[in-house]
Amino acid sequence: MKYNKMFLLVLVLVPWLSVPMLGKRNFKRFLPAAFFITCWISVESILAKRRVWWRFYDRLIPNVMGELPFLLGPFLIGSIWILKFTFGNFFRYLIVNLVTDFLFSYPGMFILKRMGIVSLVRLKHYQMGILFMAKSVLMYGFQFMVEKSQKKPKSLIKRLLP
Repeated sequence: MKYNKMFLLVLVLVPWLSVPMLGKRNFKRFLPAAFFITCWISVESILAKRRVWWRFYDRLIPNVMGELPFLLGPFLIGSIWILKFTFGNFFRYLIVNLVTDFLFSYPGMFILKRMGIVSLVRLKHYQMGILFMAKSVLMYGFQFMVEKSQKKPKSLIKRLLP
């Protein structure tokens, strides 16, 4: 159990070491969408707990949702990285998310179960993959709307000024 807590702590911290390589502009640009989907998953986790989709056996902090290390580490930062390299090409975005979601849903979940951290209960691996892909599309749509709303005022100002 002690090693699991160390693993979960590393899981949170290591992705944050890559943030300087993202660049300040990209971090600020894609953080709203990544934060939105992280909040969405936090709410989804409440539903998942009630419906027993998965069960966390070991947590970084007792009595705090087990998903937290995954959300604050690889998911939040990984989402920003994926958006950085794929935003503007939806097909590439879907392929990258399909691969990462598959890797987490299948070998990732088997490893986490073997470690005694989390296991699926009423959710099958393919259902988790579908759930992840739906959230990926939601996040891309959110980022698209953010970018669209940021461009709209500029074009409006250009139309008003001679």
